Amino acid sequence: MHIELKRSSDKPLSKQIVQTFTDRIQSELLKPGTQLPSIRNLSRILHVSLVTVSKAYKELEGRGFIRCIQGKGCFVNSEKLNEAINEEEGSTAWQLSTIDYLPRAQMLKHFQSAFQGSSTDYRYQFHISSIHHELLPTEEIGKNIYQIILNNPTVVANYGPFQGDLELRNALSVYFEERGISVKGEDLLIVNGAQQGIDLIARTFVGPGDVVYMEAPTYSGAIDVFASRGAKIITVPVDNEGMKIDLLTKMCDEYPPKLIYTIPTYHNPTGTVMSIKRRVKLLQLAQSYNCIILEDDTFSDICFSKQPPRTIKSIDSSGHVIYVKTFSKILSPGCRISAINTSGPFLNRLIAAKTISDLGSPLVTQKAVLPFITSNRMNKHIKNLRSVLYSRCKLVLDLLKHHAPKGVTWTQPDGGLNIWVTLPSWASTNELFMQAQKQQIAILPGSVCYAGEPEYNHFRLSFSYLEDAVIKEGIIQLCNLLRVFLVDQSFTLNEGSHQQNAENIP
Repeated sequence: MHIELKRSSDKPLSKQIVQTFTDRIQSELLKPGTQLPSIRNLSRILHVSLVTVSKAYKELEGRGFIRCIQGKGCFVNSEKLNEAINEEEGSTAWQLSTIDYLPRAQMLKHFQSAFQGSSTDYRYQFHISSIHHELLPTEEIGKNIYQIILNNPTVVANYGPFQGDLELRNALSVYFEERGISVKGEDLLIVNGAQQGIDLIARTFVGPGDVVYMEAPTYSGAIDVFASRGAKIITVPVDNEGMKIDLLTKMCDEYPPKLIYTIPTYHNPTGTVMSIKRRVKLLQLAQSYNCIILEDDTFSDICFSKQPPRTIKSIDSSGHVIYVKTFSKILSPGCRISAINTSGPFLNRLIAAKTISDLGSPLVTQKAVLPFITSNRMNKHIKNLRSVLYSRCKLVLDLLKHHAPKGVTWTQPDGGLNIWVTLPSWASTNELFMQAQKQQIAILPGSVCYAGEPEYNHFRLSFSYLEDAVIKEGIIQLCNLLRVFLVDQSFTLNEGSHQQNAENIP
């Protein structure tokens, strides 16, 4: 594996090594039982001292990520470590010696089963920030696909336009105009979901060492993308008005940004909304540093009581904002329809990047969603989604209020799909995640949503995927688990404190 150490960083080299291995182990890029390089070999590869590597391995072992066995080496920890070691001795073991450049892949670990349609391992799927298919126009879109192929079979035999179907782009320009964003169809690029949009922008404009600012916490898939580019990621805390722009401004004086990634509307994972005042300040900051704002707008359609502030893109007159809007969440995750809104040289470069990536998105799926978007059924569908999801959000909030143990707090979103739950600072939701799995409850540990030093006492709770009866049952069971979990964690913490005090007594 490739490990890039930043020798000019304030962070010690041993800590950088620890962070690299931690990210890969938590992402399961390094499987349980995988043998790590020996201390001597890693020291030689990274051009660091034996003491530095030894210190890193000791910390990893102390935190339970690896286990070092005398005479055999250090391995990624596992309850069945000996069996895992034997498995690695098979015919593909040689692949471990091939260097890769993936720093982390949290999306793979936490969402693979959900995205592959086999998430039934969990009865209570609170980790999926998606809308259940019964609330989506899947039947109509499926019929559209059938009719398109029946009437024009060549649609699956030819490439579509690299920039995307012009009819769809023109229809989306009307959609954006209705929401205060003035854009022509010729200034839109159709991509395969917001994830590809973020990836294309990163691969086009971000290289090793470029400074990227992100909210802390933020969308884990975006962290994976920018980390893979070798960017210098600097995080900015979020409060109830979104990213703290005053703090960002101070940081930019020392580290001028190349790109600022933000989810200003119903932020993922916290559900907060950036105030219009901060949106204006953020745009002014980008203008003063000549940098890019990547505005990720995934959830703005799902508002509950009042419309959110205008998008940053709608107040941008100088092309600093690249706006990514996905329709996958609200229409069809399988069709993967999203749009990038930008213009000028930025658009030309992104079209080139899209062409290199996949020669354009499938035409059949673009044609399949077009009739729905251009009809009045789109607005009726969104109105219904808002009603149902507001009801589910309120149900979860009421259940938390009545059943969550003391010391647990949560955000109260006015839109989107997520609630951010916070435990006492000494509690680890990574541990909670493992215990919850045993009760068929799935949550997203908050640590995966941090690009830098993670906070371990949060988790994301998504309320959009389950019916009311299952939500009620699951939240009550989760709260009961939380009550027992916090008592156990507190007891363990106090025992450790008493033991340390006893050792310090002369």
